[in-house]
Amino acid sequence: MAQCEVCGNDYDMAFEVHVRGAVHVFDSFECAIHRMAPVCEHCGCKVIGHGVQANGRFFCCAHCAQAVGTGAGLRDRVDDTGAVTAPS
Repeated sequence: MAQCEVCGNDYDMAFEVHVRGAVHVFDSFECAIHRMAPVCEHCGCKVIGHGVQANGRFFCCAHCAQAVGTGAGLRDRVDDTGAVTAPS
């Protein structure tokens, strides 16, 4: 069995996540997200979807990037043709 590095649970179905040469062991996706997901630099939520990056900073959405002045031109959606649309 392997021990989760977040909660310490010793679990027979633990799994490994390999990132940049490091190996992390978790017993659930919840623990993996807690440890591995970036944090939005505006609102502080965990970015578990695609999120956006602006000037090397992580945000959960274009709105948060724009709120700190780094998201000029970013949009959260594209329409079916691939054209960028403004968030509603």
